[in-house]
Parts: sequence; structure tokens; C-alpha cells
Amino acid sequence: MPNQNPMRAILLDGFGGADRLRVGETERPLPARGQILIKVAATSVNRPDIMQREGHYAPPPGASDILGLEAAGTVELLGEQVTQWQVGDRVMALLSGGGYAEYALADAGHAMPIPPRMDFAAAACVCETYLTAYLNLFIIANLQDRHAALLHGGGGGVNTAAIQLCRQLAPNSFLIVTASSGKTARVQQLGADAVIDYQQETFAERVKQLTAQRGADIIMDHLGGAYLQDNLNCLAVGGTLLLLGVMGGGKAQLNIARVMVKRQRLIGSVLRSRAPAEKAAIIAQFSEAALPHLANGNITPLIYATYPLAEAAEAHRAMEASRHFGKIVLEVGK
Repeated sequence: MPNQNPMRAILLDGFGGADRLRVGETERPLPARGQILIKVAATSVNRPDIMQREGHYAPPPGASDILGLEAAGTVELLGEQVTQWQVGDRVMALLSGGGYAEYALADAGHAMPIPPRMDFAAAACVCETYLTAYLNLFIIANLQDRHAALLHGGGGGVNTAAIQLCRQLAPNSFLIVTASSGKTARVQQLGADAVIDYQQETFAERVKQLTAQRGADIIMDHLGGAYLQDNLNCLAVGGTLLLLGVMGGGKAQLNIARVMVKRQRLIGSVLRSRAPAEKAAIIAQFSEAALPHLANGNITPLIYATYPLAEAAEAHRAMEASRHFGKIVLEVGK
């Protein structure tokens, strides 16, 4: 039976490389109680999209199996008991899936108003990366002005968001960032106090030099196993290591006694699988602390490139090449 209310979306022909992505038609979803239906103008490519495409990151139960963890657009329909939004409102929303489509569902509490001066492409860059950075650095690790923080990730979306948030919310914190040789200058310009070219030097020794041997109070890492030992070596007494990914492997040996003596905290963190109420609480805190800086232009999402929705495969290849600095956006209306 043909779809009664069709929409364009990027569909998966099995798991694997970027060639598995194709434009197709699927049924337009309808909002349940507490949900809104968004007519998507733009979404963005995030590293978990690639993991899901490869078959390594299944969506939570009940979530759309269409890729896309954030979207910006206008409210098309309201579910029952939704009172904070009206049809036609410009919103940017955190999704559990479904962003690579003309329409996407979001919990009403997972959306934020798009500031008047922000366009849809920039708004599509906010929810996944800025919320991830804010959750980890400011809610979990409680980053303060006095802290030294080591951020791995060079010009990636979460890392560039983290630098901008730190400069506005903890302007006197000391930010050390690792980056590849071609990105160090841009990272410095964005606001890092020190940049370590990980292709030229060992970051652990450099961090200790920069902090008078004290080490970093907070480390945010997405490499996992490959960086575990060096991270712990340059993590301060009582410091917090935030583990956001396993791009460098999921296993490594751990000297538990040393972690105990240094009273270090190792915290695994994922945003997507958190309960809806918990996500809503995170978004409410972010809206109060950080959204004003996006509204007045003190924080501006960095866009590396934009692609039409039909070229999602090319956008994935661009991310996999790791040449990007900032976010990769898909414009759904094009």
C-alpha cells in the first residue's frame, strides 16, 4: 500500500558505508501526547549518525530508525497536552532519531526557540553538540573559572561548541585543546589558551608542563582506549575524565590503584539514551545559561559546509575524512 502521507527522507539500504544512504519516501509521523511535529528546514551530521549507519549504534526503543539527532524548522502539528508551542513557531530540537527527513517528531520539552537573528542552518547545529558539551563540562564536571580543562577533538562539532561555551560561561578557565597540524591555528583563534598538535608531541607531557605539573582538572575525550593511559597520566588529583566515545577503541588496561590514590573520576556519558525527563531538564538548564549567548551572537555555531538532503552520503564522507572544522549541515528543503 502506498504511503498516505508521504515525506522524503534518507533511508538505509542495510548497514555499511556512505553508499548505503539513499533518498526515499516513508510515512509522515504524527505527534503523540507531549510531542510536536517539526517541518524540518535543516539538520546536521553527527558522529553517531555514522556509527548508526555502520550498524554500531542502534536508536533507543521507540525512536525513529531514520538518522538525525537534531533538527531546526517550524512547528507543523501539536500533540495532546502541548501548551508551550504554537503551529508556526521556529524551533530547534534534540531528537532520538529522524532528523534526515522532511518532518520529524520531538518531545515538546526537547525543543528550544530559535533566536530571531539565527537562521535554520545555524540552529540545526545547536542541540546535539552544544548540549553534549554543556552537559559534560558544566553539569557533570562542574567546570569553574579556576579549572584547567583538556579538550580532545580539534575542530569537531562538540569540541568547537565546548570552547565557545567555556569562553562565555567560565571565561577564566584554562583551556588546553588537542588538534591535528592543520587545525591548530583555528582552534587557537576560537579561544583555546594552549593548543597541542597531537601529531607532533605527546599531549600528556605537554599538559603537565602547561599546568606546572598539576595536570588537568577536567578532560573531555571521545577517543577512549587509545588515550586512556595518557589521559590518566595528565589528570589532576581529584580530576574528572569524561568519556564520550570510543573512536580509538573500547578497551584498555587500567591501573586501578593509581586512580584510587589520585581520587580520579572516570565518567561515561551518552546523551541519546537518557530518559526524556532528564533530557528536558538538561535543555532547561542550557536554555537559561547558554541560550542568551546564542541569541546575542556571543556564541555562533561554526558551519564547515552545507549539503542538500539528497547529498547526505557526500556529507558523511566529508565527516569521515576529518577535514572539517565545525559542523556539517543538511538543508532539507534543497
